[in-house]
Amino acid sequence: MPTDETSTQSDFSVFGLDPRIAKVLTEQGFETPTPIQSAAIPNLLAGRDVIGRSRTGSGKTAAFALPALERIKDGAKGPRVLVLAPTRELALQVTEAVRTFARDLPVRVVCVYGGASYTPQLKALRSGAQFIVATPGRLLDHLERGNIDLSGIETLILDEADEMLRMGFIEAVEQVLAATPK
Repeated sequence: MPTDETSTQSDFSVFGLDPRIAKVLTEQGFETPTPIQSAAIPNLLAGRDVIGRSRTGSGKTAAFALPALERIKDGAKGPRVLVLAPTRELALQVTEAVRTFARDLPVRVVCVYGGASYTPQLKALRSGAQFIVATPGRLLDHLERGNIDLSGIETLILDEADEMLRMGFIEAVEQVLAATPK
């Protein structure tokens, strides 16, 4: 996949995103896709697997979140997108961005992370949230308790996968992957 040095597409309209998503992008001041977005979005919309690498602040979250939202914009209930993040802080940051992008869609986004009460997370999961952002440990807790079924996951994103592995989450990631469809 091209890196930060490659050229960008002219604007987000080239991706053919749902008008509700495009409206939010315009309102948020997104004008020109970054190189990671230009390289990743078309491939993800086409259903291809992507490994992306780009600097902090380069738009990676939008690069994976926009195609994921496009795929689940119909609002069918149940977990369909799963983002694993190594830290609570990153999980919360990704959740905030995804909620902004999904503002006008019938898509519920839930953040599942340790150090917070299970009750609101459980309520959000039971309400049929489609887009789950989670830290590996807390997600495994919910899996072991039977609080979440990942058999309907269509898109799985490992955000900062290198950091997750460096932090020793390989076994947790493997357990999560085993609970999702091939």
